Amino acid sequence: MFPYLSQNIQHELAQLSQMYNQPLVRTINLGQTNQFDPLSRTDRYGEVCMVVRRPNGLLLTMLKTFYPRETYRLPTGGINHGEPIADALLRETLEETGLDIEVRQFLAAVAYTTATTGEKPVFYTFAFLLDEVGGKLGPLDLSERVESFRFIAPTDLPVLTERLSHLERFYDSQITGDWHDWGQFRAAIHQAVWEALQASM
Repeated sequence: MFPYLSQNIQHELAQLSQMYNQPLVRTINLGQTNQFDPLSRTDRYGEVCMVVRRPNGLLLTMLKTFYPRETYRLPTGGINHGEPIADALLRETLEETGLDIEVRQFLAAVAYTTATTGEKPVFYTFAFLLDEVGGKLGPLDLSERVESFRFIAPTDLPVLTERLSHLERFYDSQITGDWHDWGQFRAAIHQAVWEALQASM
């Protein structure tokens, strides 16, 4: 799927694809962008994106305390080096939402390159459709600084994508980078998730 990943990770991705569907695969060039959190983090090579579907069919989005106002997005969480992707998915979902889930579909796998780093990706996002089956909504890890949740119809994903891709350009030490660059990066997985959900309908 992504040749620059280790053989162990490639093997796990192949297993997840067999179990939960072949994902939409994309490589996104972020262009002339400086590093920002999470691209600048050294404790992870990528993240999981949790597309949590509630019993009423709505998807869970979240806002963190330091985000620009109304910048809700799908939750994500880092994959530690050496940690199985499936373990990170369950751990991060519980930490950020407090919910019990069942994995339904491997939606999308996105690699990110930049103009300065060449063809080798600097980061990866793996998105999964998850059905809420229990628990109580609320972050268990307060260091995540989740301010609030909002529920959207899947058809509203393009609206989130548009907002993220047009954030104003200003530097913020909270992400050690520019919000516009961060928004462009975040918009990519929302677009991929939307395309994958459309294809599965």
